Amino acid sequence: MKYTPMETIQIVLDKKLLLATDRAARRAKCNRSALVRDALREHLRRLEVRDKERRDRQGYLAGPEARGESDNWEAEAAWPEE
Repeated sequence: MKYTPMETIQIVLDKKLLLATDRAARRAKCNRSALVRDALREHLRRLEVRDKERRDRQGYLAGPEARGESDNWEAEAAWPEE
């Protein structure tokens, strides 16, 4: 496993969130830092997916494709045999 250098930071959590974090870490059999790192990675991944979906939605809403615009790609598509 590759070692990734870590930075120590300080965050402020209210008591209720800290207790819930500690309970979740115990259930996951990891420490608080590992739980927060995993949660942050997952949150950032979801934000990236949401951003890609937003860009796709904007592209589709920009307007329909022009007639014949995708004809050049037809030959490249791998269509299943019927």
